[in-house]
Amino acid sequence: MKIINLVCSKGLTGFYFDDQKAIKQGAISDGAVYSGEPMTPGFSRIRQPGESISVQIILENGQIGWGDCAAVQYSGAGGRDPLFLADSFIPIIEHDVASHLIGQEADSFRRLAGEIDGLTDAEGKKLHTAIRYGVSQAILDAVAKAKGLNMCDLVAMEYGTTVSGSILPIFTQSGDDRYSNADKMILKGAPVLPHGLFNSISKTGQKGENLLAYVKWLKQRVRDVAPHEGYRPVFHIDCYGTVGQIFGADNYIGMADYLEQLEKEAAPFHLRIEGPMDSGSREAQMRDLRGLCREIDQRGIHVEIVADEWCNTLEDVIYFADNAAGHMIQIKTPDLGSIHNTCEAVLYCKQKGVGAYQGGTCNETDRSAQVCIHCAMAVNADQVLAKPGMGVDEAYMICFNEMQRIIALRKNGIGVLKP
Repeated sequence: MKIINLVCSKGLTGFYFDDQKAIKQGAISDGAVYSGEPMTPGFSRIRQPGESISVQIILENGQIGWGDCAAVQYSGAGGRDPLFLADSFIPIIEHDVASHLIGQEADSFRRLAGEIDGLTDAEGKKLHTAIRYGVSQAILDAVAKAKGLNMCDLVAMEYGTTVSGSILPIFTQSGDDRYSNADKMILKGAPVLPHGLFNSISKTGQKGENLLAYVKWLKQRVRDVAPHEGYRPVFHIDCYGTVGQIFGADNYIGMADYLEQLEKEAAPFHLRIEGPMDSGSREAQMRDLRGLCREIDQRGIHVEIVADEWCNTLEDVIYFADNAAGHMIQIKTPDLGSIHNTCEAVLYCKQKGVGAYQGGTCNETDRSAQVCIHCAMAVNADQVLAKPGMGVDEAYMICFNEMQRIIALRKNGIGVLKP
């Protein structure tokens, strides 16, 4: 089945692009916007609407495979590719990507996605991660349709895996609205919650006291609002490096003492702490995460450490997993470029006995979330992020419903490999 055309359209994401540098330098929030001048190249204001590009691959039988190009909320920060503005990148897709794909057989997701991931521009640079991300989604959909398979079944066939027959744990994120959004999560019975967005000392507390108080509140709130008896979600809280700021990024004993307090406050609920420190470089981050994990493991503290910052690419995920730098690693799907890299990152983590959290960003689309769910079901990720947006209900619905559709179709023998 040949690819005969490629069509692009400009779209919006479920959140915003935020100039992280300006925010860290003290930009003042004013309702849903920030006042002040942007500091990261490409930004016209500190917060601006997220943009996406829908890529539609047309097959010779008239079927269409499609995906959405999207980039993370903090684009242009931490070594990431620049701000992803649709008008700037549509011409690249319509020329460079289209010329490579049109006329090819839609016969292999891994082959075609790998080729797109390796394409370079006139200066020898890889295409923007968002382009590789969205185009690979469209390739996956197109090849699956050409072969009469569900996307998850195509991934499973090409990687030799078995599609999950049950719902994967969905992790919901609250943003700053960490109290009322937690209620939404509990009411929906979310398996993993609440994110929390403890991204400043003022939020976490000078000695971590505010986070301790929040965990205490959250435990009682689950008991008060639980949708059914026996509901026991995992508490997964993102600390954005603030624990290291308070106690010292290489003070493993001091951080472990604090995590032990959090563990006791959360009990009987299991606790995960994402991004306890930000050590300023990939090497330093790996070292400090590994050191903290060793300290809490030796002391029998049952808190899982989740790697996030400085672990952006497939190569980074392999590096952190090889060094046991985190009990779980967030695999940030847009930052890995082609979606086949996400599949390989999850499989590598599982091979190494490290938790594989297939994450992403609030600044994605419904379509990228759906395609990610197919990949997660195919490679059996340990946890998936509810995305896009920060409203909880919409993102949880998109991910939960896509899993349910997959399970229902496969139970009826639709889109699966025939014996």
